[in-house]
Amino acid sequence: YYILYKMNNLILVRHGQSLWNKERRFTGWADIDLTEEGKLEAKLAGKLVKELNIEFDAYFTSVQKRAINTLKIILDILKKSNAEINKAWELNERHYGVLTGLNKDEIIKKHGIKQVQIWRRSFDVPPPPMNLQHPYQNTYKSVPKDKIPKSESLKDTFERVVPYYKKKVEPLIFLKKNILIVAHGNSLRALCKRLFNISKDNIINFEIPTGNPLLIRFEDNFKVNDINYLDSNRAKKILFKI
Repeated sequence: YYILYKMNNLILVRHGQSLWNKERRFTGWADIDLTEEGKLEAKLAGKLVKELNIEFDAYFTSVQKRAINTLKIILDILKKSNAEINKAWELNERHYGVLTGLNKDEIIKKHGIKQVQIWRRSFDVPPPPMNLQHPYQNTYKSVPKDKIPKSESLKDTFERVVPYYKKKVEPLIFLKKNILIVAHGNSLRALCKRLFNISKDNIINFEIPTGNPLLIRFEDNFKVNDINYLDSNRAKKILFKI
């Protein structure tokens, strides 16, 4: 057990189902909360993490309430509700531009599945930008005005998530600390692209389910040693070969 504990543990959790996940709407930077189902997913995530009996050294999340509230539910189950939470806008979901708030099925009817798949899954094609009159133009107080995007590709998301990870999280991994990050589908896809060295072409097929903790363990040389979803029934393909 001692050896298991000394191995670095990084757990990534995509927030539980949000109201707009349920309604199949593009969410992005809109600050949308969890559904009751999403809260249950967060509770299950908390129970699965608790079973590992890991003592965490740091907790990270975005500045969006669906991720923050998922982390709070997990911390409550871990009996760590007073723990310090590191909130970073760099871990926010990808900005969906003008698509924000729109229903995915209606957008598919209007633009075709092929175009929508390019916007949703390609590495470097952003959706059309959001204009200043957009109803979900949201300026988070913690985000410098010049950093607020009008639209983002996964590449753009990668370029804010990965530097933040390298600066704030990687040094803790080097110190053999155990870390829990609760974020979003695309910010976690961007991070996994780097951690698992997934190619631009393969990242299109990489998806992270809501509320299912992804446990990553590192070897002494900080290479990824082992990866698995804690809820195997809801696991998605990881696209990584050790």
